[in-house]
Amino acid sequence: MYFAALLARTEDGWEASDTELDDVETLADLVDLAREAAADEGETVLVFIEQEDAWFGVVRVDGEDDPRVYVSHAAAAARSSYGEILTSELLGDDDPDRELDELDKLADLDGTEDGEPEHAAGEDRDEDDASAGSAGIAPAGPLGDGRILADLGMPERTLLGLTEDALGEIADAIGASDILEAVR
Repeated sequence: MYFAALLARTEDGWEASDTELDDVETLADLVDLAREAAADEGETVLVFIEQEDAWFGVVRVDGEDDPRVYVSHAAAAARSSYGEILTSELLGDDDPDRELDELDKLADLDGTEDGEPEHAAGEDRDEDDASAGSAGIAPAGPLGDGRILADLGMPERTLLGLTEDALGEIADAIGASDILEAVR
């Protein structure tokens, strides 16, 4: 089960709303949703996404600047639909056919096609073979901008150490805990 909320920083403090992610298929969709939540163009908007204590993610949108993203446990997030949106962006994996290509490679586990010779030990393999699998593999830990909330009161070291009720602790640090709890 997912929880998602948008927190927009206004002149009067933080305003929060829960959000439906049903129509979100890309990070760009999520960023558009965040920008729509901002009352003024230059406002900071935070998108919180959490999946049942498995992982959480924060997307920060400051006006028209590029979004900043942090994911607490990339490998866990990459196995979920909304987490995959965040991790694929962070890992630079924006090729929708990549997953199919990886499955095709797994079809023949020894790496050869029928009748194709196997590489001898020490023999050079082509560049595509050597780099296969290096892009898009999510680490079993944090990924992204650990300083995403530093200027709002959550230092990187603290963010990296969050586990249980992470979104609540973040909201508390930035002065938005009551607002976040109202939408939970």
